[in-house]
Amino acid sequence: MATRAVTQLYDEALRPSGLRVTQFSILAAVGRLGEANLRQLEDTLAIDQTTLTRSLGLLERDGMAERVPHPDGRIKAMRLTPGGRRALKVARPLWAQVQGRILRELGTTAWADVRRRLAHVLDVAITRRGSSRRRKRGRPGGAPGKRNPRARRST
Repeated sequence: MATRAVTQLYDEALRPSGLRVTQFSILAAVGRLGEANLRQLEDTLAIDQTTLTRSLGLLERDGMAERVPHPDGRIKAMRLTPGGRRALKVARPLWAQVQGRILRELGTTAWADVRRRLAHVLDVAITRRGSSRRRKRGRPGGAPGKRNPRARRST
C-alpha cells in the first residue's frame, strides 16, 4: 500500500513532465550511464525485464529514448534523445519537490532509517529473485513445476 501511495504521489507531481515515476527512473538511469542495455537497467533499477521492455518501448515510441547499435546484435542498448533530456530537465525539479516534502515530513533521522530499512528489503528481494531465476533456469521447461514436453522421461 505504501509503495502504491508513494508512486501515485510522484506520478501526480511528475504529470507536467509527461512522465510517470517508472519512466523518470529509467530515463534518469540511462542519462547517468550515457547508454545502457537491458541487463544494466534491470540491475540498476531492480526492475523486471517485462516491465522494463514495455516502458522502454513507450519511451522509444514517445521519442524520449532510442536504440543504439551494439556489436552484439542480441543486445538492446538505449540512450536518451533530445526529447528525453528535455523531459528529464522538466521532471527533475518536480521529483525533487516531492522528495523534499517527504524529507521535511519525516525528518532526516527517520528518512535515514527508512532508507536503511528499504535498502535491506531491496537486498532481500534481489537475493530471492536471483535464487528464483537460478531455479527457473535449472528446471525443464524454464519454470518451477513445469515440465518440458519435449524432454524425455527417464524410466
